[in-house]
Formats: sequence, C-alpha cells, structure tokens
Amino acid sequence: MTDSFVVINSVRIRCRDSGGDGPAVLMTHGIGESLEFWHRQFDDLGPSLRLIAWDMPGHGLSDESADAMSLEGQARVAWSLLDQLGVQRVHLVGNSLGAAMSLRMADQAPARVDSLVLANSAALGPEVFGAFKLMSLPWLGELMNKPGPTAVAQQIKAIVLRPEAITPHVRTAIERNVRRPGGAAHFLKQLRAMTTLRGQREAVWTRSHQILQGLKVPTRIVHGEQDVVLPIAHSVTAHGLCSGSELVRLQDCGHTPQLEQPGVFNELLRQWLL
Repeated sequence: MTDSFVVINSVRIRCRDSGGDGPAVLMTHGIGESLEFWHRQFDDLGPSLRLIAWDMPGHGLSDESADAMSLEGQARVAWSLLDQLGVQRVHLVGNSLGAAMSLRMADQAPARVDSLVLANSAALGPEVFGAFKLMSLPWLGELMNKPGPTAVAQQIKAIVLRPEAITPHVRTAIERNVRRPGGAAHFLKQLRAMTTLRGQREAVWTRSHQILQGLKVPTRIVHGEQDVVLPIAHSVTAHGLCSGSELVRLQDCGHTPQLEQPGVFNELLRQWLL
C-alpha cells in the first residue's frame, strides 16, 4: 500500500493505492472528509482488490481547485487521476458527496465503469441535515463551522450512530482536516454549491435523477436506516429510478456504513466486485 501525490492541472491530489491483485476500485469520501475513511476496507480487501482512495480537491491533503467545486468538475479530476494511474476500467464506490460525484463519473464515461456503489449518497433529494441548511447562510455558517474540538465532536455525532465506530486513525484524520488552513472556508463553499436554506439544490438532485434513469452501469445502493444527514427515502427513490439496481438497507447504521458496519460493507463489496 502506497500514498502518493499526483499533479493534475497544477493541483496536487493525494491518493492511496493498495496494489491488490484484483480489479481497480476508486473509493471517494464525503464532504469535509478524506481517504482515511476507507481504511477498514484497505485493511480487509486491499490485497484482493486494487483499492484506490483519494482526497478530493480541497479535502485531506489535496490542494483546492476552482475547477472542482461542482460534482461534474470533481468527476473530471477523478478521471484524470485514474488516467495518470494507468487505470482504464474501474468500479466506483462512494459515500455521501463521494457517491454523488461517482454518479457523475458514471455519466461522463460509462464505458469505463464496471459497476457503481452509492453509500448514503448526497444529491438525491431536497432534504438534508438541518445544520447544513443553516450553514448555507452567510455569517452563520462561518460561526457554526469554526475549527476546534467542537467541530470535531459535531462531525462525529452527525456521521455515525455510535461514536465508537470512529477509529483512532479516522479521529486523527478528522482533527487534522478540521485544523487544515482554509479547510473551513472550503467546506462552506462546497456545501453552499449544493445546499440552500431550503435544502439540497433542486438542479443538483434532479440531475442525479436524470442520470439514474438512463444509467446502464450495474448499480448497488446502500443506506443506513439511522442516517441523520440524508434520509434513506432518497436511496429508495434512487433505487426506483435506476432499472436493475439493488438496494441494501442497513439497520443500526448512520451516515458512514463503511466505518459503522465494516464487516457487512466489506462482504457486500466482496460479493459485488470479486
């Protein structure tokens, strides 16, 4: 397993490659997160799959990019990353914002996508975590999103049903991400690009619905029943729109199933990708 930086249009992007023997899998995290959120998959599946996780622009240790504030822009960066890594075909696995971005990747280059896994995907409907709607407001968002221990605690409370699901490795990453210079400002820019006081922007989630209706890529949709960030009803709707898709509802699980139920999540990936 190796960590490296790839330069794309003068922007440094951090990625982690397990170097496993199986097919390539691109794993993309949620808003304000980083590649460490997939470490339970690397520990278990890294030898049998070529797992590639990355920090999206402005996240983790990757540089910010003005061209990657939209889902479509992020998807283009992801494809450029895979090009530089020599990956032609790939399975896409994303959580939250990363799932919405992965859906855009499948729309941009469906012939290169072997399958798609959307875990608690963003941009599938208007409803969203109340705090995110408030953070879309000028000044209030800056006040609510100040770096520090409170921001760390609030993020953990939102993304998992039980705090013990956050491993020391992930907690260290969260603390680093919160302290990242300019990180809070980038988080708000990213959030406001997709969210208003009314909820997720209609243009964003209706585009997701359009993509799902025409999608020919094998698609699996996973959602924790106790997600307080995004309602499971969004994934139920997505399943209905996407012909041939599979929906897995996880009990006793919040917004981050790859951390909260890694055994179940990894077994699903093993069944679907190997």
